[in-house]
Amino acid sequence: MEFDRLVHMANQIGKFFATQGKSNASDAIADHLRKFWDPRMRKQICAYFDSGGKGLDPLAYRAVEMIAAQQREAGNASAK
Repeated sequence: MEFDRLVHMANQIGKFFATQGKSNASDAIADHLRKFWDPRMRKQICAYFDSGGKGLDPLAYRAVEMIAAQQREAGNASAK
């Protein structure tokens, strides 16, 4: 899937959760991405984030940042 499509989708999800008035919208976005995005999509958006994440709205950016950190931790744990 193209990065611009993933960015658009992540931003749309972010806009939805932002309207819900939750103070932890980034957590809700990250949870949604973990539950409903295919692992390959999450891997791609994390790779995009690692290259700068241009175009991600702040809430989506923070959500992807959390997922990327979690994936790095899981990778480090399995390498031990």
